[in-house]
Amino acid sequence: MTTSATPSPSAPSGALRARQIAVTAAGIFCVIGTLYGTGAIGTRVEESAGGRLAADATLIAPAGPAFSIWSVIYLGLAAYTIWQWRTANADTDRHRATAGLAAASMVLNAAWLLVTQQGWLEVSVGVIVALLLVLAVLARRLHERPARSAIERVLVDATFGLYLGWVCVAVCANIAATLVGRGVPATGAGPTIATVVVLAVVALVAWFLAAALDGNWFATAGVVWGLAWVAAGRFGDEPPSAVVGLASILVAVVALFGAWSAAHRPARDLLTPATS
Repeated sequence: MTTSATPSPSAPSGALRARQIAVTAAGIFCVIGTLYGTGAIGTRVEESAGGRLAADATLIAPAGPAFSIWSVIYLGLAAYTIWQWRTANADTDRHRATAGLAAASMVLNAAWLLVTQQGWLEVSVGVIVALLLVLAVLARRLHERPARSAIERVLVDATFGLYLGWVCVAVCANIAATLVGRGVPATGAGPTIATVVVLAVVALVAWFLAAALDGNWFATAGVVWGLAWVAAGRFGDEPPSAVVGLASILVAVVALFGAWSAAHRPARDLLTPATS
């Protein structure tokens, strides 16, 4: 009598391995893009595209130290890439729903760095907007499937939350740099008013994210970090603008209040009597 062999329930499936390999390949591509963006291979971001992406190029460009957040994000992405090679971490509904988006975010990140190396600012806007949308969907899916441990929350939720929040501000800076590259004045009454309007949009986006993610403090931290350094740049660097600096601070406060309000909403709902 013969019996057919059955695979071990602990053996990783082909689909699982494919996801792990895809995330790792995206991580390697992200490292290559980063080497270009930091100047290890190519030209540093702030020196590419004719300096349009430098910290003093536009009114909404964050001051130089703001970009140190990338060190935290890249460290988190590297740790996430290694973490997901453990079958117990990868063989979950949460990872199945988000691994492709995580990989796409790393590919888009590298693509943005490589595109800006060529000075293609218009293309870079499309890439970074796509990155923002991918990260927003990713954050929502993570929120719908809570982390199973504190380690997962730090490596996954914190990493991609900061990533999302920072990119919200980076999109605005990228668009401003592109417009300046097209001949729009970088300073003056018109650009100042336009920048304040854009910051108001950032406030709305921050509130929307807080509501959709029930007060994701990681995403809010990324937004606030970017806004704080926009303010620092306008008060202590070129081009100076007290109006934009104050507006940035106000929007950062609004973002924090939005996250606090969303985070405490469930508690308030519990105190509200149900109606029949």
